[in-house]
Amino acid sequence: MEASIKWTDGRQFVAESGSGHAIILDGNPDNGGRNTGPRPMEMVLMGLGGCSAYDVINILEKARAKVTDCVTRLKAERADTTPAVFTSIHLHFVVTGVALKEAQVKRAVELSAEKYCSASLMLANGGVEITHSWEIVEA
Repeated sequence: MEASIKWTDGRQFVAESGSGHAIILDGNPDNGGRNTGPRPMEMVLMGLGGCSAYDVINILEKARAKVTDCVTRLKAERADTTPAVFTSIHLHFVVTGVALKEAQVKRAVELSAEKYCSASLMLANGGVEITHSWEIVEA
């Protein structure tokens, strides 16, 4: 896997993935940015959410669960000192579908957290406390 980050000006950068997708990263205006894109640490948080949501949907679909929607909300706390690393992250999954079983959704979230989500496992191994919750909404 590869990526490149090109500085444009101020605290703005263009990040390009090895697969050819680009996104603007920027800083807070108080720190020289123009607020034209997410902060790098927001991207880490969004990457974690995307990785875990991908797993949960994949696991549920393989189990033939009738999922119609999934929203993952993340809330993170950071250290008050530099470096301002994540100290804790909570992921809350809102899974919508037809006759979804609590045990299936619970198991999908657990498998993502404990076995499949590389981002989650990497952050947890780095000392971040990661917790999960879920709710099921009938479609």
